[in-house]
Amino acid sequence: MIEAVSIPHIVPLEQILPDEPLLMMGAGPVPIPQRVAAANSIVINHLGETMNKVIGQVQEMGRYVFQTNSPYVMGVSGPGSAAMEMAVANLVHEGDRVLCICNGYFSRRMAEMVGRVRGEPVLLEAGSNESASVEQVEAALRNGRFDAITMVQGETSNTVCNRSLDRIARLAKEHGCLVIVDAVCTLSTMPLEMDNWQIDAVITGGQKGLSSIPGVSLLAFSEHAWQKKIAKRTALPFHWCLDAQLADKFWNQKSYHYTAPVSGILALHEALRLVCSESLPQRFRRHLQCSEALQAGIEAMGLELLVPKQHRLNSVVGIVTPEQVSADAVRAHMSRVHKVEISGAFGLNILRIGQMGEQSRAHNLFRTLHALGSSMQSAGARLDLPAGMAELERALSHAA
Repeated sequence: MIEAVSIPHIVPLEQILPDEPLLMMGAGPVPIPQRVAAANSIVINHLGETMNKVIGQVQEMGRYVFQTNSPYVMGVSGPGSAAMEMAVANLVHEGDRVLCICNGYFSRRMAEMVGRVRGEPVLLEAGSNESASVEQVEAALRNGRFDAITMVQGETSNTVCNRSLDRIARLAKEHGCLVIVDAVCTLSTMPLEMDNWQIDAVITGGQKGLSSIPGVSLLAFSEHAWQKKIAKRTALPFHWCLDAQLADKFWNQKSYHYTAPVSGILALHEALRLVCSESLPQRFRRHLQCSEALQAGIEAMGLELLVPKQHRLNSVVGIVTPEQVSADAVRAHMSRVHKVEISGAFGLNILRIGQMGEQSRAHNLFRTLHALGSSMQSAGARLDLPAGMAELERALSHAA
């Protein structure tokens, strides 16, 4: 006889969570505005007129944020990686050769996804902590035939930014390639113009620049890519949930695909509304000013930034941990003593501080920089904390 499974002893969440909420200043998720949190607490029918109106507005605001006129803007039930997989699974067919421009962990993840859908990934390594150059990509495109390219705008794993994305995308189109871009940490934090730059798919997560909840992402396909690879396909994609034609039934045809994450879509609606209310130019300016002020404070303190300025991502700032200091010890001290959370990295002894959405506020910067400097000193680093704080204040005042 099989014994019955006994009732587990579970403590309530308030006994697990910190007494005081942590300030989330890592590489995501980020703090969310109260209106976004409130929207996420609402449940409505996933079909019907109310949801149709919400979906229509999400798409309209999404077109503004992506800077596209394409009708194929849709949400994805899952993390930014699910949106990435949806783009790859629908635009890369079996046997397609794809030039995968690699700067780090997430760009290589796209290359792996290409292989999993039976495409042929060809990796172009940009170099250690460097952005991809137009010349590198042009040489690769001239020496081989490719159906698509994949690349990230901002590589969160090592804080490298591909600043030549616009030129590379247009170059790829000249060679007949579809262009698939990961903008998970950059959308709404820095310029990206999907139509003008001739990009065919842009992927983003909710929990970074948009300051929405994790688990509901956003994706846009160009009309060209839709007609070329999705509308006329002869074989079904490997993923049912991530089938763009099926998703289109819900997002554009007011029909059923699966039960949509309605609370998450409502949260995404409010997050996008706040982006539109601020406007993209103002939002880009705020992010740039805050990130550069934070970087100046870090360097004035005596710490080194991982990536040279010409290759550096502003949305996530990478900090070299001094040799005698443990990055994990610094993070633990910041969390325990200062109630501030930042990120480590993927095998690198570095620290990463996010500058996405609600993270890019002056009061968050002062609290975070002080927590970083104090925790570094506690872990054995020698630095000038007052100089860092003074430089942060000077840079913010100058920007204002």
